[in-house]
This record gives sequence, structure tokens and C-alpha cells, in this order.
Amino acid sequence: MYEQQLARAIQLRNEEKKKESNHLLLKMVEQYPNDAFVNYQCAWSFDVLGEESQAVPYYEKAIQQGLSGKDLEGAFIGLGSTYRTLGQYKKAQSTFLKGIDLFPTNKALQVFYAMTLYNLDEHSKAMELLLECLLHTTRDAEILSYKNAIHFYAHQLDKVWQ
Repeated sequence: MYEQQLARAIQLRNEEKKKESNHLLLKMVEQYPNDAFVNYQCAWSFDVLGEESQAVPYYEKAIQQGLSGKDLEGAFIGLGSTYRTLGQYKKAQSTFLKGIDLFPTNKALQVFYAMTLYNLDEHSKAMELLLECLLHTTRDAEILSYKNAIHFYAHQLDKVWQ
């Protein structure tokens, strides 16, 4: 029953039947309140509905309940991004830093964190992080031909040479 309900909720979301998916996931949270994955999926369902403030407690609970692996990475991105869109930049920053500490190679976490840094008026730090992410992920030959220069300047964007 559990697997069927969950599969149906995810299928509904994939079919753009977001409200139906959300309704089913809310019922599942009532049935399985301590299930980290169900709470994560419920949070996600609120996010895709554009009801970010409703997603927060489900993301928080999913993380607290021991979500793991890729799902935990997704929950940190979802929760941090949700905090950011709600204007709760310090909470977003804290969430992304925890996520980056746990998943240091996840570039999506770093990019969302850079957006938060921008919102916190830490523009240089945000640009530095984005440039470093770009250098580590691009396959663009023209960008890569300037890799050393971009890396060099990324750490000193405000410096002026005379």
C-alpha cells in the first residue's frame, strides 16, 4: 500500500497534477508522520505548487528524521532555496553551509548558496563561488582556455592593477 501510494503521488506530480499529488502526500504524512522520505516528497509537492512557506516544516522534519543520500542533498537544496525565496537569508545560508559540509562536491548546493550570498550583499563572494563552480563544471573550450586567468581573478574581483 505504502509503495503504491507513493508511486502514485510521484506519478501525479510528473503528470503536472500537482494538487492531487500534494493531497495524496498530505494523507501519507498523516499515515506515516515519521517517514523522512514521505515528508521530503510532501515538502517538494508544496514547492512545485508555489507554496514555499508550507514546504518548510516538511523539509525540516525530513532532514531531522534521517533522510540520506541524494534525497538528503535534495532536501538541503529545497529547504535552503525555500528559505531564500521567503527572504530568510540567514536561515538559507545556514542550511546551505550544512549541506555543503555534508556534500562538498554538490555544485547545485554551491550555486544556490551563491544566490543567497548575493541576497546578503556578499557579491564578491557569490561571484567567486559561481566562477569556481563554472570552472569545475563547464566543458566549453573557450572558457577552459582561460581557466587559469578566471581562477586567478575570481579571488580578487575588486582589485585594480595599475
